[in-house]
Amino acid sequence: MPRAVDMRRAEDRLRRIEAVTDAKFAYLSLEEVLQELLDRVRETLDADTATVLLLDSTEQQLIAAASSGLEEEVRQGVRIRVGEGFAGRIAARREPYIIDAVNAETVVNPLLWRKGLRTLVGVPLLAENHLLGILHVGTTKERRFDDDEVEWLRVVGDRVAVHVRSQLSSTERNAANTLQRSLLPAELPRVSGLDFGSRYVPGERLEISGDWYDVFTLPSGRVCMAVGDVVGRGLAAAMVMGRLRTTLRAYALESDDPAEVLSKIDRHVRHFEPETMATVAYGIWEPSFDAVRLSLAGHLAPVLAVPDAPSRLLTEAEVDAPIGVSSSAQGRRTTTIAVPSGGTLLFYTDGLVERRHRQLDDGLRLLCEAVRTGPAELLCAEVMSKLIGEETPADDVAVLAVRRQPSAASRKLDLEIDAVPESLADVRGELRRWLPTVGATEDDIADLLIAVGEAVANSIEHAYGPQGGKVELHLEAHDFEVQIGICDTGTWRSPRGIHRGRGTQLMRQLCDEVTVDHDQTGTCVVLRKRLAESEQA
Repeated sequence: MPRAVDMRRAEDRLRRIEAVTDAKFAYLSLEEVLQELLDRVRETLDADTATVLLLDSTEQQLIAAASSGLEEEVRQGVRIRVGEGFAGRIAARREPYIIDAVNAETVVNPLLWRKGLRTLVGVPLLAENHLLGILHVGTTKERRFDDDEVEWLRVVGDRVAVHVRSQLSSTERNAANTLQRSLLPAELPRVSGLDFGSRYVPGERLEISGDWYDVFTLPSGRVCMAVGDVVGRGLAAAMVMGRLRTTLRAYALESDDPAEVLSKIDRHVRHFEPETMATVAYGIWEPSFDAVRLSLAGHLAPVLAVPDAPSRLLTEAEVDAPIGVSSSAQGRRTTTIAVPSGGTLLFYTDGLVERRHRQLDDGLRLLCEAVRTGPAELLCAEVMSKLIGEETPADDVAVLAVRRQPSAASRKLDLEIDAVPESLADVRGELRRWLPTVGATEDDIADLLIAVGEAVANSIEHAYGPQGGKVELHLEAHDFEVQIGICDTGTWRSPRGIHRGRGTQLMRQLCDEVTVDHDQTGTCVVLRKRLAESEQA
């Protein structure tokens, strides 16, 4: 009897291997190979879903590339950060992983638990020890995957990795996709007080196009957001999109008025690229984050969601001519939009709401119904699920969401920066945003900008050598007093040159108390300052 069991196992193993070693795979495209393999995986393992997520060009995120049984993952542009959730863990550890409870605590993507999956097994996709992505299989019933099944799934993963590696380096489509991804932000900035999320999904022809989004900070500390759509498709549109994005960033350094920035871009485009037309929505947050200054160049109005109220289009924002079209004598306009604590803004391109069989107004109504306050990434997932669902969009879709986080936690702020001079601008920007929220006056802010700047500059200059390091800032406000700690883990060097070392004296003049703790583990400077409002009280 044991021998018969062993023979059956051997036959099953051979059958499974034959299922994924078909010679015809050599003549199929990558998309066809993935779909064929995933269909066979589902059939062989009697599973309900089989999905491949590929590592993006930054090697920081997994992007859904193909699926059998869970096609929404691909159509909604699901992205998972390496190290997070079920898929991210497999990518980070490069080893198989099985879970028997699929919920918000074990997986990042809500589609998985909404599908009713109960068991997931996944393996990494490795080619010459280089991670390319992950493959996961799911069932809607409780299921125990044995060692033979997991090992076979690794064989499938190896086959997938071979096809991915060979075709990613040789096909024009993949090169074009790489170009498109490179022109979008590799990662949205982390700004205390704001929560960002985004999506980009190509249209049904999978051609690159001119849809784009961007988020960046200015030396003044202001945060800028933009979404745009260049008319046209293909490589030419993508190249124009890249130049437009760069031009916007350049002009943003010159003006805090969105309308003025768009006017300069319009003049630039009409002179240097007269055949170009594009729509752009561009907003600049006030330092307090209680309002956004918005200008629209032919673009659809964003949606605003606030707690305990219906979401709505920002119809009060005037829509001016698109970029590249002669502007009216009236010029471009900026509208200030109040955003309460917990409020969310959603920017998007027309591919999200326009359909051949549906009026635009109906698409906008559906969008407003889908937008709710909450975490920005979850909002993006909800919007894509309700407006894209299982269909492949005819046009490209770009979505950018930002939530003003509730202010309850604003009494404390922790920052970590690279020990380089360029980080000083980020520190000043964070201070300008945070200090007013805890009652600091303009005089308080001016004093602390200088004092903290001196402490941070000292850490940058003296704590580390050429290898660099990190500087941590811990800010806390209580009882009309601000306490700011600036800490590093470096070994301090003596000041270079003469007439140096006056930074500590300046800090003592601007603050009520300055303490410096220095030992073998590093240095920590603590600044304490009573706010001017406390003296008036």
